[in-house]
Amino acid sequence: MAGGSSFSMQLADEAATHRFMRDIALGLEPGDLITLSGDLGAGKTTFARALIRHLAGDETIEVPSPTFTLIQTYDFEKLSVVHADLYRIGNASELTELGFDDLPDNALVLMEWPDRAEGSLPANRIDIAFTISPKRGETFRNVEVTGFGSAIPRVERMGAVRAFLDQSGFSAAERIRIQGDASTRSYERLVLNGLGYILMNSPRRPDGPPVRDGKPYSAIAHLAEDVSAFIAMSKGLRDAGLSAPAIYYADNDRGLLILEDLGDEKVVRGEPPEPMMERYGAAVDVLAALHRQTLPPMLQIAPRVDYHLPEYDLDAFLIEIELLLDWYLPRMKATLPSDARDAFITLWRDALQPALNAPKTWVLRDFHSPNLLWLPERYGVERVGLLDFQDAVMGPAAYDLASLLQDARVDAPESLEVQLLGRYARLRREVTPDFDTAAFVQVYSTVAAQRATKILGIFARLDMRDGKPQYLRHMPRIWGYLQRSLAHPSLAPLRAWYATHVPTLKKI
Repeated sequence: MAGGSSFSMQLADEAATHRFMRDIALGLEPGDLITLSGDLGAGKTTFARALIRHLAGDETIEVPSPTFTLIQTYDFEKLSVVHADLYRIGNASELTELGFDDLPDNALVLMEWPDRAEGSLPANRIDIAFTISPKRGETFRNVEVTGFGSAIPRVERMGAVRAFLDQSGFSAAERIRIQGDASTRSYERLVLNGLGYILMNSPRRPDGPPVRDGKPYSAIAHLAEDVSAFIAMSKGLRDAGLSAPAIYYADNDRGLLILEDLGDEKVVRGEPPEPMMERYGAAVDVLAALHRQTLPPMLQIAPRVDYHLPEYDLDAFLIEIELLLDWYLPRMKATLPSDARDAFITLWRDALQPALNAPKTWVLRDFHSPNLLWLPERYGVERVGLLDFQDAVMGPAAYDLASLLQDARVDAPESLEVQLLGRYARLRREVTPDFDTAAFVQVYSTVAAQRATKILGIFARLDMRDGKPQYLRHMPRIWGYLQRSLAHPSLAPLRAWYATHVPTLKKI
């Protein structure tokens, strides 16, 4: 059988085999079919048993070989696992009799002796072939991982990550998955010699279909295509005296970085999360300290290699707010009159002018609780660790403050928002006595409303296009923030448009 992509490894001992198993486990998804090939005694059942115990989170559970039962099913909290051994079947037609057509939806299937089902295997699968090498020792194995169909890109990525870890000296590190965000990036905690590091796995962003003037959405909205922006901003933020993670190893072409581990202590607590006042205040101090500086639009990645921050221009603001029209309104089963879309865009063009005319600074764009870590061993503004700033642009200072104080995942009462807005303004006036608080609040309200509009569209898209309904639970909170921001007198025309055309959202 010819697969689209494969990589090979040599496993010198049981410890290496166990690390390989964990590598594979990190890349698996519900519904995957993993075929295990190799001669008798090559290690197929040993690998399957170790993987099942790992997925169960219990190294002591009984995992009998299915040689005689043919199929063994395990129902774990997050997924079902089916372990099958086809050694004793005569031909592929017996698979239906064994119940393969009735396996649990989205079950992960581990299938030994897949050659017995030749011609009947699904097009999308991952094959792991084990080969014994007696001259190298009893525990030595050669292994080849091959992707078929839709699994090809994931196998390519598995191989790239493993090669990167080997080249950077982290081949023996324990790998622990970290809960990610809504993007294509993923993160792992690496533990090596008792020390923690972070593996950032950020494949180059593929261009989507053109949506305007021949450009994809990502280009118009100025979303980073690769890790160059992260590398540049990490260095820039650290040079500015802030706690962005240091970068120890980088492969820009593959989109792989090994970062300083800033821990996992948050600036919020509870469920739903609530702000911790001291920590939110420190985060406000970070923004004030950053915005007091003259920040350049060009940063150096390496000698003679520069990165230019794009400007948060009108086209970027508008393409984002149009997500409300293209995704949120259809999600709410609302339709617009023929002239309402043009009116919406015209109103926003006018409302955004003060934000576009405001002094330009670094806008990290995702300055909110999931990307802020508390570092109690540090002092001052360095107590707040910063993550997820690769989409940074040059734009109005108020944007990141709105990201923090109207976090889509956090219940922030209006009284707290006003208090922290006042704190920020006082800090700015200490250095710039003529800092115009009223003008800043107008821009703040405008970009907060723009951001809430965008997020309503994004979360609707995640549900409708990407099958991720878990973000819908945040929509009532975002709707409340939107109403709070639209209450600013300068946004009265927009407030009237929303009241006329956007259904009130109370609960999803």
